[in-house]
Amino acid sequence: MKVLNFGSLNYDYTYQVSHMVRPGETLSSSDLKVRCGGKGFNQSVALARAGIAVSHAGMVGEEGDMLLTFCRNEGIDTRFVRSVPGKSGHAIIQVNPQGENCILLYGGANQQNTREQTEEVLAAFGPGDILLLQNEVNRVRELMEEAWKRGMRIVLNPSPCDEKILSCPLEKTDTFLINETEGCELSGAEEPEEILDRLLARFPQSKLVLTLGSKGVWYGAEAERIFVPAFSVQAVDTTAAGDTFTGYYLSGVLQGLPVEETLRRACAASALAVMKEGAADSIPKKEEVEVFLRIRETAH
Repeated sequence: MKVLNFGSLNYDYTYQVSHMVRPGETLSSSDLKVRCGGKGFNQSVALARAGIAVSHAGMVGEEGDMLLTFCRNEGIDTRFVRSVPGKSGHAIIQVNPQGENCILLYGGANQQNTREQTEEVLAAFGPGDILLLQNEVNRVRELMEEAWKRGMRIVLNPSPCDEKILSCPLEKTDTFLINETEGCELSGAEEPEEILDRLLARFPQSKLVLTLGSKGVWYGAEAERIFVPAFSVQAVDTTAAGDTFTGYYLSGVLQGLPVEETLRRACAASALAVMKEGAADSIPKKEEVEVFLRIRETAH
C-alpha cells in the first residue's frame, strides 16, 4: 500500500504578537521567523517522522528549493513535485502569548496544478493506495474523482472548509479528519457527538475523526464511537498541531494499530508539537512520541 499526499507547499511567515490584529489596527510584532510549511507539507513531514513512506505531489514556485530540500532530508519522495514560474504559496501566521494562531493564506504555485500533472501522478498509484488531500491546492474535486476510479482510499482534511470543498464528491471519502469548526460547517451542528451523528448519517460508508484541540478527539464509524482526551501541556504555538495529528493518525491506521491506541499516539504527537514554535519544525519524531507516552503512562 502506497501513500500519496497531493498537497500544499508553503513558506510560513510567523509573527509573534500580543493579540490578533483587529480591523483597522496597526500592530507591531515582537518576532518574525520564516519556515517551511503548508498543510500538505506538514502532513507529509508528520507521516515521514512517524515512520511512513510518503510521496508528495504539488507545485512550488521559483524559490521552492528550501521546501524540496527539507522534504528530501525527511525521506519524502518528491518525484511528483513540479516547479512553475512565480511565487510559492505562503502563509502569514500570527501567534499570541497563549500559543493560539490565525493564518492568512496565499495560494501561489499551489493553485497551478494541471490536469496533465494530476493524471500523470495518479497513474503511479492504484487500488488500495491512499490519497491524502487538504483544500489548499486546486483540482481537489478532480483528484477525488480520479482517485476513486482507480480504487484509491481517500483521506480528506477539508481545510479550509469553503464552497470549493462543499462541491467535491465528499461521499467518496474513506476518512474525514476535521476539527470542531469544520465539523460545525459541514454538519450544521455544534455539539461534537451531534456533529458525528449528522455527518455519519450523511456519509455512512466513511470514518470520521473529529479533533477538539485541548479537549481531545472523537472517532466515529457506523455505530462505533470512541473518545480520547488530549494530553495537558503548556502550549507555545498551535501551528501544525492538526497536521501532526493527521500524519500520526494515518500512520497508526497503516500499521494496523487499534483505533484507541492510534488516537492516543496522535494526541501525544500533537501535544509535543504545540510545545515548540513553528510548523514542520515542531513535528516530533516517533521516538519522541514513544518516550512521551511512556512517561505519561508511568506518571499514571
